Amino acid sequence: MKALLLLAALAQAVAAGPQTSEERGLWMEMDEAERELKDSNFVVRDSALQTYVEGVLCRTVGTARCAQARVYLVRTPYFNASMAPNGMMQVWTGLLLRVRNEAQLAAVLAHEFAHFEGRHSLIQFREARAKTDAMAWLSFLPMGVGAIGSVGLAGGIFANSREMERAADLASIGHLKSAGYAPGEAARIWEGLRAEQDATAAARGRKSRRDRNGGFFATHPNSGNRAAYLTQAAAGAGGDDGAAAYRAAIAPWWARLIDDQIKLNDPGATDFLLGNLARDGWTAALLYARGELYRAWGRPGDLEQAVAFYREAIAAGVVPAEAHRGLGLALTRIGDEAEARAALGDYLRLKPDAGDRAIIAAMIAS
Repeated sequence: MKALLLLAALAQAVAAGPQTSEERGLWMEMDEAERELKDSNFVVRDSALQTYVEGVLCRTVGTARCAQARVYLVRTPYFNASMAPNGMMQVWTGLLLRVRNEAQLAAVLAHEFAHFEGRHSLIQFREARAKTDAMAWLSFLPMGVGAIGSVGLAGGIFANSREMERAADLASIGHLKSAGYAPGEAARIWEGLRAEQDATAAARGRKSRRDRNGGFFATHPNSGNRAAYLTQAAAGAGGDDGAAAYRAAIAPWWARLIDDQIKLNDPGATDFLLGNLARDGWTAALLYARGELYRAWGRPGDLEQAVAFYREAIAAGVVPAEAHRGLGLALTRIGDEAEARAALGDYLRLKPDAGDRAIIAAMIAS
């Protein structure tokens, strides 16, 4: 019953701004967090990618409605998106690596917009105020470099209840259907995240915690239940998944997304992600990414495997210039200096403005 009432609330027009003194205080805090975020080095300043993500949001919820949102792409290698009550939406780059197509991205954006349109943060804010002085908590939120952390801490205070999460999930399915996207893709996001947790646990010799929520997600439905009711809600509906458009949009960022993921030192999850993305075949870009992973993994034989992946990627088609760099670095470590120099030279030729040009040139000359 609560979910149905919340879904009804989603259909109501959103007020133009804060309506009470409590809401105005919350708006002020969020506006300040947004000002800090605008200047953060974590924000991705890529007009093409920005326009693409905003376009997906507008197609999904409608042009007039999406005008209420201001999207910030944040370079953080974890799966997350959020939307503050003042219209500030964050999309973390780790999410871009984990969704496989435009329909999945649309599902996440629609989910967050449903929270905003349903005024869920304000509802939770009032509940927090009934228990403690939430504004006192907000006054301690660190700003500056901690702008992203501040919003994360605020997320802990304003965490949406499981009923609200379910309502936002079901609202997102409606948006996907209206926009012509395949609504079944929403469930596949959570199926993928569950499997990723399994892969992390297996690589570390631990038991998977895939259906045990904690931290920010403590009040969310567990991912297994979520995938099940999303599948049921999407049953029988078709639509476009937008996979080709999605791949083209993130292609310029592919090397950086992979690099950020590998730096998390979670090879089990990274290997799973690449395998999941390669279910329709190992493309040149995926082979490059796998070479990067195996070069960093460090198990016996991994460098030789990395060399093979790089070579296969380069032979298969267009790859980031970094594929030649990776090949050269892997060859250097296994002692094949002549081929290493040739590969590193190809890298500098293909990317003359490379940030590490001086270092690579010194390696070639040594």
